[in-house]
Amino acid sequence: MVERHGGADPEVERLLRWLEGQRRHVLGAIEGLDEEALHRRVLPSGWNCVGLLQHLALDVERFWFRAVLPGDAEVIAGFDTIEDAWQVPADTPSAQVLAGYRRECALADAAVIAAGSADAPLAWWPPAFGDPHLHTLRDVLLHVITETSCHAGHLDAVREQMDGKQWLVLT
Repeated sequence: MVERHGGADPEVERLLRWLEGQRRHVLGAIEGLDEEALHRRVLPSGWNCVGLLQHLALDVERFWFRAVLPGDAEVIAGFDTIEDAWQVPADTPSAQVLAGYRRECALADAAVIAAGSADAPLAWWPPAFGDPHLHTLRDVLLHVITETSCHAGHLDAVREQMDGKQWLVLT
């Protein structure tokens, strides 16, 4: 997803490479699952793999990199129409959700590169979140790396429960 960008802040490049590794982990954890498995509810809360992927696309990649970072009014307004990104209708093809995740990652990368410096300030903060606790592009990148890593771990555990496959375990 992320490509080397000549002239980009070296710190931003490094953080994007770390984020890209976690994105690959997310996709690798669900690789090879069929449609039924991707839509199967796996925890008492009712989430499934495509719901988690859609959450990452909308509530993480789009929210932080296309709303909070640049303050894009159209993207911010779009959050009023999202009821619960974790809920994906059973008849929604997983390929559609996967494509949406990949698209949001590419758009996020472009927004990060456009922001320039790791010290770039955030343009918008959601009032419902209270006082800002993230202030720069660096803060957001570290937050998103952490959240994506956490969810990659959730997918690891769920995948192992489904069919025994373990991330990076050679068999």
